[in-house]
Amino acid sequence: MSDFSKRYREKLLGIDFSQLEKTDPEFYEFFDSFAFDEVVNASVEEGQAPINDKTRFLAILATIVGSQGLDAFQLVLPAALNAGVTPIEAKELVYQSTAYLGFGRVLPFLKATNAVLEARGVKLPLEPQGTTSPDDRVAKGNQVQIEYFGEQMREFWKNAPTGLKNINYWLAGNCFGDYYTRGGLDDRQREMITFCIISAQGGCEPQLIGHALGNMRVGNNAAFLRQIVEQCLPYIGYPRSLNAISAIARAVEQSQSK
Repeated sequence: MSDFSKRYREKLLGIDFSQLEKTDPEFYEFFDSFAFDEVVNASVEEGQAPINDKTRFLAILATIVGSQGLDAFQLVLPAALNAGVTPIEAKELVYQSTAYLGFGRVLPFLKATNAVLEARGVKLPLEPQGTTSPDDRVAKGNQVQIEYFGEQMREFWKNAPTGLKNINYWLAGNCFGDYYTRGGLDDRQREMITFCIISAQGGCEPQLIGHALGNMRVGNNAAFLRQIVEQCLPYIGYPRSLNAISAIARAVEQSQSK
């Protein structure tokens, strides 16, 4: 492995690959050098600043949850916390993933997060982050949709096609009202996390394009999103990474045609 990757992983992040080092030393060495040196130190597009460790590991965690990599999540979460991700941010990331993956696929990650936090001496439950009530969650969630995706989202469930009225209403009240209005993460972080979760699970390219557009509206430009895809590639693989890059390009085309 490279000297940089060894220093980056062990001293800064502390990811424990000791078992792989014993059983699969060749794989351990080339994956380590790729993920923690070559990718971390990748060149950036002109005018674009490198992303910081905290942002990198928020994206990686979201990607791992989206791809259902529970073992990898348990390895990487302590590293993310060492890199500056707070317990609240980690929990909010997992909570928000429920809207895109469902409770059945998220529950193991919630349990794993709690176990890691408790092992580090973090007292649970954490401070409440909710900002809505049953009376205003739909209106506040819909306002977030309007800010992210445009005025056409205002009460968009009222003109929904057959079979979509309830789901579109729940998108406003549950997906955005229950999750996106919470504290702990800002708009840019939440949309980046959503982009990573959707790209990692695959088969959701229309939604991926939509959230690439949403990212651009809240300040995560196309160059930033391409950086995020590159940083997550070791955890998601090439096919879905290339699909994500294509979705970003489609989103740019759509934004320029308006």
